[in-house]
Amino acid sequence: MAEKKNSNGEVKLLGAWPSPFVIRARIALNIKSVEYDFIEETFGKRSQLLLKSNPVNKQIPVLIHGHKCIAESMIIVQYIHEAWSSSGPPILPSLPYDRAIARFWLTYIDDKWFPPLKSIVLGLDTEPIEEKLEKVREGLVLLEDAFNKISKGKDFFGGDQIGYLDIGFGSFLAWLKTVEVTEGVSLVHETTTPALAKWLQKFCAHDAVKDVLPPIDKLIAFSKMLRANVDLVINPK
Repeated sequence: MAEKKNSNGEVKLLGAWPSPFVIRARIALNIKSVEYDFIEETFGKRSQLLLKSNPVNKQIPVLIHGHKCIAESMIIVQYIHEAWSSSGPPILPSLPYDRAIARFWLTYIDDKWFPPLKSIVLGLDTEPIEEKLEKVREGLVLLEDAFNKISKGKDFFGGDQIGYLDIGFGSFLAWLKTVEVTEGVSLVHETTTPALAKWLQKFCAHDAVKDVLPPIDKLIAFSKMLRANVDLVINPK
């Protein structure tokens, strides 16, 4: 099923609504006011268009711009920043050091912080759930400190506007809230991570974000389906 946004086929995004990595691309496209066709992939299957567009790792998201195909979520975000540089606010920081810091923290989020959260969503028994939750909490404390330093007192990691790190981290917020609901815990809270709590509210209410983040009730239902088909998630065919 494709969601039409009057791009005349010039820009297509292959993805799935629950995927935080697809959400990254959608937010970036919205920030740059790029019209695109959103083409939904079916869970557990790979369309011929996906296999043709991303034959190396055969995964979503894939951005198709004309005859060019771009894969990997944050590579897509950077491409959008550069390809539509004259439209909308910049996504990457202008200074090399600030870009390096944003990329450092995004690598930490993807490689260290997200895996225990994903393990909770999938119901994996690799370690006790309290240990996983503690790793998520510890990471949030580190990100609270990072936000205070990087934002320089402004609303977002990117300053006055949503930027690269906001998109990378913010794409997980709906899944983070889902875990809070299903596990009966509070992970981002004004008493433990006050800066992130304020940032979360402003990020989720942003025009480029609010219609992209999926509803929690839908994610809860989807997470149950994932747990019932966890082999397809870990070893996709």
